[in-house]
Amino acid sequence: MASTRPTATTASDVVEPSDDETEFVFFSGKGGVGKSTVSCATATWLADNDYETLLVTTDPAPNLSDIFGQSIGHEVTAIDGIENLSAIEIDPDTAAEEYRQETIEPMRELLGEEEIQTVEEQLNSPCVEEIAAFDNFVDFMDSPEYDVVVFDTAPTGHTIRLMELPSDWNAELEKGGSTCIGPAASMEDKKQDYERAIDTLQDDERTSFAFVGKPEDSSIDEIERSASDLGDLGIESQLLILNGYLPESVCEDPFFEGKRADEQAVIERAREEFDADVTATYPLQPGEIAGLELLTDVGGVLYDGDEATIDVGAATTAETDGAVDFNSMGDADAVVDQLTPGAETQYLFFTGKGGVGKSTVAATAATKLAEAGHETLVVTTDPAAHLEDIFGEPVGHKPTAVGQANLDAARIDQEEALAEYRAQVLDHVTEMYEDKADTQIDVDAAIANVEEELESPCAEEMAALEKFVSYFDEDGYDVVVFDTAPTGHTLRLLELPSDWKGFMDLGSLTKGAAPAKGDQYDEVIETMKDPERSTFAFVMYPEYTPMMEAYRAAADLEDQVGIETSLVVANYLLPEEYGDNAFFANRRAQQAQYLDEIRDRFDAPLMIAPLRRNEPIGLDELSDFGEEISGLTAVADADTPEVTPS
Repeated sequence: MASTRPTATTASDVVEPSDDETEFVFFSGKGGVGKSTVSCATATWLADNDYETLLVTTDPAPNLSDIFGQSIGHEVTAIDGIENLSAIEIDPDTAAEEYRQETIEPMRELLGEEEIQTVEEQLNSPCVEEIAAFDNFVDFMDSPEYDVVVFDTAPTGHTIRLMELPSDWNAELEKGGSTCIGPAASMEDKKQDYERAIDTLQDDERTSFAFVGKPEDSSIDEIERSASDLGDLGIESQLLILNGYLPESVCEDPFFEGKRADEQAVIERAREEFDADVTATYPLQPGEIAGLELLTDVGGVLYDGDEATIDVGAATTAETDGAVDFNSMGDADAVVDQLTPGAETQYLFFTGKGGVGKSTVAATAATKLAEAGHETLVVTTDPAAHLEDIFGEPVGHKPTAVGQANLDAARIDQEEALAEYRAQVLDHVTEMYEDKADTQIDVDAAIANVEEELESPCAEEMAALEKFVSYFDEDGYDVVVFDTAPTGHTLRLLELPSDWKGFMDLGSLTKGAAPAKGDQYDEVIETMKDPERSTFAFVMYPEYTPMMEAYRAAADLEDQVGIETSLVVANYLLPEEYGDNAFFANRRAQQAQYLDEIRDRFDAPLMIAPLRRNEPIGLDELSDFGEEISGLTAVADADTPEVTPS
């Protein structure tokens, strides 16, 4: 039974250790809301208060190194200039290889070559990366040398998955036999570790959970859904931090006055509605938050009640005189070429760090393509699934109309995808053995074995992949737009067809029974690699961290999957006609600098999207927003051949 600590009254009560045992603080939220920044600031504050602190990121697209300005990586690294603080960025590939070696080495003296080969085959499963990363996570929950461990987690949908894993894998190990993460009999220690992790996560005397969000309704809506899912797992949320609100002193015109009023209304709503012990806020800065000085400022505001320091003059050394013409930096004609279909169905992928407007841009592009007469389907693979909020229309697991001619939308519902996958596999296996009743094969036992394997958590990943692949066979569409999960998880998704094909080619029963066969995966891989059929667009706002995250992800996408970036979207550009003061002049100048760097780093056309007072919600607003984005306005006028849908 989980124990209960006294109700916190300040943010420091939530994060500060209160016992001799190591305590754990988790930060989660939609990507791009400042989650990593707040995690770093919290760890810095704890270390400055003489607590031995470890900062761990489980985000596949980590940026701790960027924030602290030093190389960190997969090994625990002391942070320069701060006593008592170390950090680590868990690398999924390295963690997977470590897991494989740790699992198989003790068996080499006990098992024969054939049995070792079988175990090695099991450990080539793509889902080993998931359990390996979690294994690292569990290890850090047993670190008595630290007073507190701060976890900077992956964006919300993937954090929920992380928290579910201890129970899921325990259930898998309890069945015994062979699993895709290794033989259950050899993993009793792991089972005990997972049981202990479950108890610790549910013990609010040792574990605190905090959400970070922007002062936007969509951000609060997602946090409320995620907090409810965590509550179902027995994990309560104690702290809500709303980051990046506009300071009153700089909002001197109707545009920003209106945005600030909207933000303050959201903050008040969050305080009234969200079931957290404490709500804290931190304002938008004229520049990016990086380096110890600003991290210390964030920690002081959140946990000591200090006033935030907003030094406009120090935000950037860029020249701020003269107008910055952002629109002239866009490549409208090239954008049209990348978005409009040719003679076959076109596949558009929008990805990027969470919180950069990826879903909104994808929905806007889909809306304008539909207006231009193209039969368009927009699909979200993001567990957070924002399309329903953006369109203001129900979006289900199967493609459904959302009120615009030529436009359908869908989201991958994990539970429905898993149910479909299980049914397809079992139907396929039953069909495989229909004519083999007179052989020596025990058909009932074979089917029972498949049913057991389908209870593995790995089946969820395979089911999502199968659903993703199915959209390449969706009939009747000129364009399929994918709103993908944040960058690290998107890279994982796009690697999966190759990974699972290799795994299936090994030939075991369940792998061979997958509804999609290896040749189908081959076709999907080739389609994604074909620049005439697929466009990969990275969405970012012009700041260092999202730019570098996108740049590294684009390099990995090309190196690991063979897919080149075709388009870059710079979002949230500050309108020149508003915000006539030093604060916004500095931010504009900084954005202009990063736009130049984006053009230098990415050999791809640039699409420009402005900051709007309100998030575009509904088809009318999405259509209006599309008129403000370089290239989308011209989509309707593009001269394209008649499409032969796939």
